[in-house]
Amino acid sequence: MAERPTTNWRRGVAEEAAELAAGTLETECAYMAELFPEGLLLTTDAVLRAFEAELTTLAEGDDARVLAAVERVVLALNAVHEEHDQCAFETDEREQLCAYIDASITERGIDVTALTARHGLGRHELTDRWRDW
Repeated sequence: MAERPTTNWRRGVAEEAAELAAGTLETECAYMAELFPEGLLLTTDAVLRAFEAELTTLAEGDDARVLAAVERVVLALNAVHEEHDQCAFETDEREQLCAYIDASITERGIDVTALTARHGLGRHELTDRWRDW
C-alpha cells in the first residue's frame, strides 16, 4: 500500500524533536510539531484508513464507485482542513495527499489516466472538483 503522508509527517516531527533534544536545532527554527499536531495526524490517518478499506472493494471499470470513493476521501479531508482553521494542508501536504490517493488507486489496479480521461479530466485533476484544501 502507498505510504500515507502522515507517516512522512510523523517522521519529520520525530526527527525535529531529536534535533532539538540533541541541541543541533534551535527552538525558534522548529516548526514540525506546530504544523503537524497529533490531533491532525490522528484524524487524517482515520480518513485515509477508511479510504484504504473502501479501496479493497473497487475494481477497474467501476468508475462511479471509484469516483465516489475519491469524493468521500476528499470531502473528509476538507473537513479535517476546516477543523484546523484551513491551515491543515499547505502546498506540499496537498501534493502528498493527491499523490497518495492516485498511488493507492493505481495499486488497486485501476488505470487513473484512463479513468480521468473517460470523465474529461487530466490525470492530476482527479480530486479537483471536490477539494478545498
